[in-house]
Amino acid sequence: MYKHGINQYRQVGIKDQIATADPHQITQLLMQTALENLSVAKGCIERNDISSKAKPIAKATSIITSLRDTLDHEKGGEIATNLQDLYNFMLERLSEASINNDATIIAEVMEVFLPIKSAWDQIPESAKTEAYNQR
Repeated sequence: MYKHGINQYRQVGIKDQIATADPHQITQLLMQTALENLSVAKGCIERNDISSKAKPIAKATSIITSLRDTLDHEKGGEIATNLQDLYNFMLERLSEASINNDATIIAEVMEVFLPIKSAWDQIPESAKTEAYNQR
């Protein structure tokens, strides 16, 4: 019951953040949510709570798929292609992790994903403004 209340409170907070967020912030929230779900799935597998791993893996997979599918290859060029390859790699590995109940593969995906999120978080305001003005 207590956990349910915390989750509801958190959902309201996320909805408020999304309502006022720019596209860059939404991407940051999606990346953070994917990493959180990967962490939950990894913990489920490590605790041998196999039935609970599916939902967080599915959520993370959905987010990574969305990030991949929204890449702008025309403007992003080689960077977009490299990100697409990384996202595809992560999706393949998550499938393997789910099939094999392998927490080390999920940790591997997190290690690949963290630098992408970190780079995204470090984009300067001036670059974000310039990108939005080009739209």
